[in-house]
Amino acid sequence: MRAKVIRYYRFGEPNEVLLVEEKEILPPGEGEVNVRMLARPINPSDLIPVRGAYSHRTLLPAVPGFEGVGVVEAVGSGVSHHMLGRRVLPLRGENTWQEVVKTSARHAVIVPDEICDETASQIYINPVTAWLICNRMLHLTYGNTLIVNAGGSAIGRVFAQLSKIIGFRMIALTRSDRHTADLLRLGADVIVNTTKEQLQERIMTITEGRGADAAVDCIGGTDGEQLVSCLGQSGMLISIGLLSGITPLWHELTRGTQVQVKLFWLKHWVERCSQEEWTQVFNEVMTLIRAGQLVMADTSENYELTNVHQAAAAAEAGLKGKILLRSWR
Repeated sequence: MRAKVIRYYRFGEPNEVLLVEEKEILPPGEGEVNVRMLARPINPSDLIPVRGAYSHRTLLPAVPGFEGVGVVEAVGSGVSHHMLGRRVLPLRGENTWQEVVKTSARHAVIVPDEICDETASQIYINPVTAWLICNRMLHLTYGNTLIVNAGGSAIGRVFAQLSKIIGFRMIALTRSDRHTADLLRLGADVIVNTTKEQLQERIMTITEGRGADAAVDCIGGTDGEQLVSCLGQSGMLISIGLLSGITPLWHELTRGTQVQVKLFWLKHWVERCSQEEWTQVFNEVMTLIRAGQLVMADTSENYELTNVHQAAAAAEAGLKGKILLRSWR
């Protein structure tokens, strides 16, 4: 049996380098499952590697896509047949922009029936990243102040909701006023439009000269660099993305200060964490989602997997809501 797969053999613009191909579906090996994908969101982190921002750690040819939801259609030896037909998030296996993904059964996270495909497909990258940063890295609590750039993005909206749940103060940085009302409704305390205001001056006014306790940089480049001067004396900056494609020279920017910079890659956490921690984090995030406290981005458009060029263009057009690559049952 064969299945569709999206591949790229060189770095470049998605509409130029992404190819629709076919692959042979091999039976799952011992401890593995084959998952027939249903929905995959298009995140900036899916397209940034296609353009070559992480060329040093991207082995070509490559398949894009780091998250999505699907149904287990085959199990290997040693895997319970009760997994068959279950909806799962196939993590730490093959990338998701293909019809069938193989992964280890222990890394197939079962999705509760109450969570729809559209929401389930978005549970991994943004919610888990934001939850880990807030609770495991920064240990944010009442009285803390966190700055997040790309505030209007999907992950920015997750941080805004977590600020209400956990109780810290979030300052969301945006480049457009169109996100302001939504971010305030979700839980952000202050919105700063960086195209209209001097960032450092505004942050110091908001924090009464103390600076923020921490910042999350989703952009890199000068946008990320500016955050260093907005932090308090022992502030911490977490770098999670390179929307700009430019890596700041953090060691130079923090020289002579007590500001710490840490890089966070969800993939590394997944590789290193114990099964117990893995299970706990996903249970915590799914509990918030099932309770309606944490809401994923609405879907703006659905595209068949084979219409990947149109889907990628729509995702980068900045439409409100998430673009999904679908494979219907």
